[in-house]
Amino acid sequence: MNERQSRLLEAIIDQFILSASPIGSKKLLESGTFDCSSATIRNEMGQLEDEGYLEQPHISAGRIPTALGYRMYVREQMKPNSQEALVRKRFATLKDQYLMKKDQEKAYEAVSLLTHMIPNIAFATVPHKERVYYLGLSNVLKQPEIQADPVMASGIAEVLEDHLTTMLEKIEVDDQVRYYIGEENILEQIHSCSLMVTNYQMRDFEGVIGILGPMRMDYGYNTVALDLITDMMKSA
Repeated sequence: MNERQSRLLEAIIDQFILSASPIGSKKLLESGTFDCSSATIRNEMGQLEDEGYLEQPHISAGRIPTALGYRMYVREQMKPNSQEALVRKRFATLKDQYLMKKDQEKAYEAVSLLTHMIPNIAFATVPHKERVYYLGLSNVLKQPEIQADPVMASGIAEVLEDHLTTMLEKIEVDDQVRYYIGEENILEQIHSCSLMVTNYQMRDFEGVIGILGPMRMDYGYNTVALDLITDMMKSA
């Protein structure tokens, strides 16, 4: 295979990949890649066909690559093409979307794990979303002081559904576990409750994770549970 035939095979394969249609000499000449006559192009295409690199689907059609042609292209001719920038841009976008989704899933899983460790409500802000995810209301509703006080139960539910995001924006949260007990809570609906909060890190996102429940909670146990969960999220 001479140099022109090599360039010709490369051009035919590149164009066929884009169009999925047989490539003729006219189309090759219109690309401006070859400075020769249409007859020369046809002769060279015929030679490539005789050698098994191209085939003609039917008499009036142009040529398409064969498996042998593709093998030659991959081994000796393939190089980054004009689509490389598009591929890289598409990859970067999809990678960001993939990592964002994984971050969110890790936050959900952390809350779920924490809920299984404690008899209280666990919550966390979700990366890349303006929302707070929580689980464990059923845990709290089983506590005797909540069962004895329906108003307290409805107040907790109201805070979770309507005010949790706003409340977390107004209280001090850092990398230490902070405790808001009874009337230290800014919302009257949970003055009979305790809130434990701390920051968590996940890649470039800093969120809030915490526990809400009646004042009669095991603060030492819950503190260790929060520390373990935040360490896990940091290393995830």
